[in-house]
Amino acid sequence: MTPTPEHIEYVLRLGDNALILGQRLSEWCGHAPVLEEDMALANMSLDLIGQARMLLTHAGRLEGRGRDEDGLAFLRTEPQYRNLTLCELPNEDFGRTMLRNFLFASFQKLLWQRLTESADPELAAIAAKSLKEARYHAQHAGDWVVRLGDGTDESHARMQGALDYLWPYTAEFFAATPVDDAVVAGGVGPAWSDFEAAWEGEIVPVLHAATLIIPARTPFKSYGKFGRHSEHLGHLLTEMQYLQRTYPGTQW
Repeated sequence: MTPTPEHIEYVLRLGDNALILGQRLSEWCGHAPVLEEDMALANMSLDLIGQARMLLTHAGRLEGRGRDEDGLAFLRTEPQYRNLTLCELPNEDFGRTMLRNFLFASFQKLLWQRLTESADPELAAIAAKSLKEARYHAQHAGDWVVRLGDGTDESHARMQGALDYLWPYTAEFFAATPVDDAVVAGGVGPAWSDFEAAWEGEIVPVLHAATLIIPARTPFKSYGKFGRHSEHLGHLLTEMQYLQRTYPGTQW
């Protein structure tokens, strides 16, 4: 199939989500509350970076401008990234990290399932592999959401505060875009707006089991997947891109 600009941006959006959240989770290495979670978070970070490598490599090939995974990861500027704002937010405490993982992985699980039917065979293959990882990420994080939300007064208060903070950013998952309309027409993938009801069906029972109150929707909107990011992405990219920009073309 002949790639369109929308097709390329759709794949980049998937790759950027994995890259930026993988970078965020890597910050827990050596800092998690117990050794098992240190290893689990490091492995989930590696899962996401692995997804990013496949997706950015594929996007580079579709684009046909000679940019490989490193070029796309390390040599773009902040407005050129298409990741969800949720993925770039600071980790804060362990509970907020687990809740973000749960909200995002529950969405990704639904999206990867549909993308296994993509008319883009490479994207379909990436989705099949990534689906297994998203299922584990959602289950692992969901268990922690319940454990902390329905735990002590302190852990419950922290988890409710985390949900109040993160919830407005989840509306961006389902914001309609012209890119989605184009890829749906070409059979490349589904519109993300199609998943809101199914996603709520995945997360609401877990949040209720965690005794958390789901906030009401507000007019707040975030626009990361349109290239308009929070102040946090620039700081993350400064650290992530430092070596490549300081020593361009370095071979390891």
